[in-house]
Formats: sequence, C-alpha cells, structure tokens
Amino acid sequence: MTDHTLPTARLGDGGPEVGVQGLGCMGMSFAYGPTDADASRATLERALELGVTLYDTADAYGAGENERFLSPFFKAHRDKVVIATKFALSIPPDDPTKRIIRNDEPYIRQAVEASLRRLDVDVIDLYYMHRRDPDVPIEETVAVMADLVREGKVKHLGLSEVTGDELRAAQGVHPIAAVQSEWSLFSRDIEAGVVPAARELGVALVPYSPLGRGFLTGSFADAEKDLTAGDFRRQQPRFTGDNATANAALLAPVRTVAEAHGATLGQIALAWAQQRARVHGLPVIPIPGTRKPARVEENTAATRIVLTEEELSLLEPIAGKVAGDRYADMTFTSAGRE
Repeated sequence: MTDHTLPTARLGDGGPEVGVQGLGCMGMSFAYGPTDADASRATLERALELGVTLYDTADAYGAGENERFLSPFFKAHRDKVVIATKFALSIPPDDPTKRIIRNDEPYIRQAVEASLRRLDVDVIDLYYMHRRDPDVPIEETVAVMADLVREGKVKHLGLSEVTGDELRAAQGVHPIAAVQSEWSLFSRDIEAGVVPAARELGVALVPYSPLGRGFLTGSFADAEKDLTAGDFRRQQPRFTGDNATANAALLAPVRTVAEAHGATLGQIALAWAQQRARVHGLPVIPIPGTRKPARVEENTAATRIVLTEEELSLLEPIAGKVAGDRYADMTFTSAGRE
C-alpha cells in the first residue's frame, strides 16, 4: 500500500512537532487481555513508517512493564520519536479496581528516576501528571515538575484529567505542552471547561480512548460477554449490561457516515476526533491504541477523512445519549471535579 506521511502539529507553544495522530501503547502489555509482543513490535515500527511520532505510555501500565517493553524501540529510533510517559497513578495488582494517586515531591522524584531507568533514556520528552491528588496544590506539583525540566530529566510538561481551572493554575507556574483527557464521540465532558482553557492558553489536547476503548469500532458489544476475564473494560459501566445494549444502538449514525465514506466505524470516530482541532481552534493529537499493524494503517488513514457539516450534525447528539459513566469511580477525572 502507498504510505501517506501524517501532517504535524505542535504540542503547546514551545513543545515538539509531532504527527497529528499518536499511538497509545498501554494495551501492548496491560489492561486489554492477552498480548502478542511480536505483533506489538511490528505495530510500533509500522506506525513510525506512517508518520506517527508521539508514543504514549505510563509507569502504571503493567507496573512499569509497558515502559520496559517500549525501551528497545525508543532506543532504536530515539531521534525520530517523542516519548510521553506519566507519574502519579498506581494500581494494586491484587485489586485492579483500586487507584492510588500521589502528587508529592518525594514520589515524583522517585517516579521519574524509575521511568528513566526502565525506558533507558537520558531525558523524557513529555512528562504527564497522570491523575490529580486534590490534597496537594497543583502549583506545588507543577513546581516540582518544572524542576525536572531545569535538571534536564524532562523536556516538556503535560497534565492528564485536569479541570480548566487546574490547567490555568498549572500554566501560571510553568508552560504546559499538552493536556490528555478522554475525548470521543461517547465522551465529551471536557468541552465545557478544559478545551476552552487549553485553547486560551495555547495548550494542545491529546485525546485518549478516541475509539471509546474499541466500543466505537463495533469490535465488541458487551464487555462481560465478549472480552476475556482480565480485560479492564469489564469494569467500566457503559460497556456492560443494559448500558452496553443501549450504547450499541447509538452506533447507527456512525455506520451511516462510514458507509458514505467507504470507511470503518473506527475511522469515522477518529476523523471526528481529528476534526476537533478545526471545530475548537487548538492542536488535537488523538492517541488511539492498537497492537496490530493493519489497525494502525486503518487509524492513520482516518486523518484523510473530512466529515461534512451535515455528517458532524448527525454525530452530534451521540454523547448526550450515552448510558453509564466512563469509569466506575469518576472522582479522579476532570469531570468529577468540575
């Protein structure tokens, strides 16, 4: 097939230039059931060939295993890739439904050193606060992160699942290159406060789960029935029981638009996410996750699909009809604090 190199966008006013679609690497070693290491490595290489340069991981993904897995690929292509990883969130292996969040200085310093060792790099390109601990002033957390920049351990700073006000407070301490939050046809809560703040401050938006964790592709209809026992999505309210049945019906207009373009459901969901840049007037770099080279080809091809205003109007009502929250516990999301 003919490769089409992705156009680029900048992460923040002074951040790096990256392909307009990145790659979420979590599922290569965590959360989504059995993995195939060889297929995942081939996916990383194919993504780079197609112009994907932003690769997203976190220390919480498999308790560091995801960072270790990605390290050889990053070392082989260090001058071509932008490495994004995160601190602040840990998941006890004996209770995958639980979240431990820490934003204090000792933890941050311990976390960055551990990530540098696992990744086997001298500096992290984009370092995110994965989740917010409301008991620690965000200004204090970002001040520590800013010290990491001055010390040469981190190049640029990012925040995940923060509110618009939290982003403004953080930007007052140090420039923020990117905010990462869930944003898709099914999840649009950040449009109320976070997106306007990011546009105002010149911060890029990095939508995670732009494919609704696969639900928007039609790859599963009920997590409890269709996915393996260890799959994280079985814990998410909107993907099981009556919620799943109701939400599956919401894919009808996505199918209509997909048929008109000769595209897949996932490509339409991604095209919608990519066009948020034009709709909201800020850089938007979605990071769909996949473990298959063919799927990354499909995903990057979505950047060439332009939805008409009529098609966007057809898709507009979907999010307001979704049954169930995106997490069982929404307190650690921006929507839980807005």
